[in-house]
Amino acid sequence: MKGKVYLVGAGPGKPDLITLRGLNILKEADVVIYDYLVDRSLLEYAKDGAQLLCCDKLGKPSPFSYKETLYIDKGRGKERYSNGFLVHQDKINSLIIKKAKEGKKVARLKNGDPTIFSRCSQELKALTKEKIEFEIVPGVTSASAASAFSGIPLTDRRFASSCVFVTGHEEPIKKESLLNWESIAKIGTIVLYMAVENLDEIVSRLLGAGKDENTPVAIVENASLITQRILIGTLKDIAQKAKEQSLKPPAIVIVGKVVNPVRDRSPSGDRKLVSAKCISNGVKLEKEFNWLKKNKRILFTGLSQERFFIRGTYFYLPLIKIEPLDDYKEFDNYLKDIRNFDWIVFVSRYAVEYFFKRLSAISYDSRILAGIKIAAIGNSTKNRLLGFGIIADLLPQKESSEGLVREFKSLDIRGKRIFLPRSDISDKGLEKAFKRLGAKITTSFAYRNVIPKDLPDLDLNTFDEIMFTSPSTVRNFKKKYKKVPKNVKVRCIGKVTLREAKRCRLL
Repeated sequence: MKGKVYLVGAGPGKPDLITLRGLNILKEADVVIYDYLVDRSLLEYAKDGAQLLCCDKLGKPSPFSYKETLYIDKGRGKERYSNGFLVHQDKINSLIIKKAKEGKKVARLKNGDPTIFSRCSQELKALTKEKIEFEIVPGVTSASAASAFSGIPLTDRRFASSCVFVTGHEEPIKKESLLNWESIAKIGTIVLYMAVENLDEIVSRLLGAGKDENTPVAIVENASLITQRILIGTLKDIAQKAKEQSLKPPAIVIVGKVVNPVRDRSPSGDRKLVSAKCISNGVKLEKEFNWLKKNKRILFTGLSQERFFIRGTYFYLPLIKIEPLDDYKEFDNYLKDIRNFDWIVFVSRYAVEYFFKRLSAISYDSRILAGIKIAAIGNSTKNRLLGFGIIADLLPQKESSEGLVREFKSLDIRGKRIFLPRSDISDKGLEKAFKRLGAKITTSFAYRNVIPKDLPDLDLNTFDEIMFTSPSTVRNFKKKYKKVPKNVKVRCIGKVTLREAKRCRLL
């Protein structure tokens, strides 16, 4: 029996911009075939055992003599960006069909919206030919993200009642272009996809079609991501500015009065990247609407889920990554004798997750914990326990190791046996505190805490504050980014984190 295929829009890059429907489909899929620009954290929602296949690994140089849709990223040696989609489309089609014919539930995860410059029709044609059932799930396209995250509206009733999406690259084998630049030049707002590499030629086409050289232009690089940059100019100078600032794809180019820039120069007179300054009829649109620039910008380094309706705009950059141990022999042995303990103290939701994973691995469940008291360091840990049907007996008012110790001081735990599952790099302060209270403490590693790979290069001066959530986030920040700019405030959660920040001279 043939499986079913969903072509799902993953959104412009920020993982939580996928639609709820798209996310629910991702969670059920047996096979996820995804574009390389899809944020890897989105793949964590796939079910256990799902096969994750990146299209990037299917690409190879073209056997044809003409210039194929390839761009070689010299840093990684992979085919990317130019002319829209950069891997051999026939291989992707074959892979989708193969998995569907195996009876698999297939999610084809595509950047942005599946129907906008993503070669959707080639995949639909292949599926239709093989009589494989499919559905299309729309997504947030990059143009919408570039507009929303820059404060530049694509339309405005005063000076832009129309908008057109235009590709910056067409198929090289076309005998003639499908783009009518004379007609395009008359549209209120022109949004160009995949245009950075061909910007000189596109500007020439627009000017040749009668577009005023003073028409304002904005380029939004990495729209919606923590590395987003905005460059402002006009048709006469935007190509040169883009070269000076080394702008690279993926990027969206917005052309029209909705941008309307003010020239912004540094004290030395050099051009620099600026947020859009939209002025029309005396109204500074960007100053009013660019919430990303207007709000307090906070770089959050921990693993907590994003919170909303709080002051400031939080940029989530986890500086730690949780991974399982290579060997659980010691930990499992403690679990087999778990009834020998009076208390289990969980100091993170990951300790909870790995504790119960290993409990299941040795064929136990929560019933084995009957009669053992449970402590949670905070609400996140408490809520994760609830997911396993466990209500914490102790929850400190202050969510920290200090708060936990303070609560235990009100109890008599002399001689009590406490099991503390923790990470491989946890501070031993809590263990020592319990010993001072007379408890018999046993600790064991439940998971590894490592520095993530491929952390982005950042201009830290664009943030108002950096928030460290643990000593390991401090140490990993120091390894990658070295120091905090003088104008950026540092905030630490807990005294232990604060001490580590001082030791690393980040304060």
